[in-house]
Amino acid sequence: MESLVVYDSKFGNTRKLAEAVADGLRSVGSVRLLGLDKLPPEDVGTVDLLVIGGPTQVHGMTARIRQFVDLLEVRPETGMVAATFDTRFRMPAALSGSAARLIARKLRQAGIRVFTRPQSFFVSRGAPELEQGEAERAAEWAKGLAVSLALSHWCAT
Repeated sequence: MESLVVYDSKFGNTRKLAEAVADGLRSVGSVRLLGLDKLPPEDVGTVDLLVIGGPTQVHGMTARIRQFVDLLEVRPETGMVAATFDTRFRMPAALSGSAARLIARKLRQAGIRVFTRPQSFFVSRGAPELEQGEAERAAEWAKGLAVSLALSHWCAT
């Protein structure tokens, strides 16, 4: 299975989570990691799983993630599926917003199947830092996602 983890990060927290997600996905295949601080590629290539994560800012996603998703070209024949995650403060998403939910909605509108519910990971207030255990939780989430996706492909054949 080929995976691509795309992330945007302001304070480095989402980057740490993206690295943990990539580590979790490596149990079932190869993984590329792409930070949006660099110019995003025109074409992401052929991937089975696209994971996009970013910080929740002003109840939504960052401009770089929005631009990446807007420019994403979908080739339905590839069978690519997606998953999304975000970082945000620990409070109800109705109050904080959730970048992951908005990214998932935009991906669905672009014709990409979102394989699992958007996932949030939490940062502390003040100078935001990941809450204890969040990177490990991200790696476990990714492992579970990879196993579920591998099983769904196996059952479909």
